Amino acid sequence: MKRFFVIIITVMVALLAVAQTPSAMIDKCVAAINASGGFTASYSITSAQGASKGNIAMQGSKFRIISQEAKCWYDGKTQWSWSPLTEEVNITSPTAEELQMTNPIAAAQHFKANFNMKKAKAQTANTYVIKLTPKKKDNIKTLWLYFDEKTSLLRTARFEMGDKSVYTVKITDYKHKSLPTSTFTFDKSQVPAGTQVVDLR
Repeated sequence: MKRFFVIIITVMVALLAVAQTPSAMIDKCVAAINASGGFTASYSITSAQGASKGNIAMQGSKFRIISQEAKCWYDGKTQWSWSPLTEEVNITSPTAEELQMTNPIAAAQHFKANFNMKKAKAQTANTYVIKLTPKKKDNIKTLWLYFDEKTSLLRTARFEMGDKSVYTVKITDYKHKSLPTSTFTFDKSQVPAGTQVVDLR
């Protein structure tokens, strides 16, 4: 489940714009995420293990992820997480370290501090490519981010993991909108009836 969130939220830290340098791009993306007023998008993940898809909503530090593999809501303070493996909803107040797994702003700062970033040569027209490699041993061996230069939107991310597995994430259907607060709090209609809710705070 942690790997699932790392893959999705890592992609989200670079959603909206390309700047002159990778580091500046991260800063600009964080600013764009904070200034966008909120957005929704669809995603798909493919790997040798299979494929999955879902949708994400974000506004500032708040987010919601809905898929068959996991569901998560974060309202800026409290996080609700559901997994079919546990068949329960866990309520937590994430630490700063735990938010690196889920919070796009914290994830952005983590990558700036712990990964080397450089612009890479694009194989197709109108594409801007960023290559990230960890400064120290990490589960991620190499991360490639592919942007559409015409729209400045991230369209594809390729994760090459230390165990040699590869995950490809595609982002589609971006929609910018102001989202109600309820978007980022637990919605019991999204989990099976009778699901146990465990407060771990």
